[in-house]
Amino acid sequence: TWGRWRNSHTRCLWQTTLSQRRNRYATLRMQDAMGQELALANKQLLMVRQAALHQLFDKEHRQYRQELKQMGKAFYVERL
Repeated sequence: TWGRWRNSHTRCLWQTTLSQRRNRYATLRMQDAMGQELALANKQLLMVRQAALHQLFDKEHRQYRQELKQMGKAFYVERL
């Protein structure tokens, strides 16, 4: 019985260390995946903000052009 208990205990310890190693690698993979997702989310957020800023500039440009038109003026456009 002592030998069986010792073998069982050794097997249990081996399984525990194997499980801990697996968990460590799983954690590292998950951290890597989270880092990649965060980088993609930041890139997407940057693109959305740039698009919103571009729309704002276009809107302001149209507004300024309309105001100049009402005063009988216009933007200077160089033609090549």
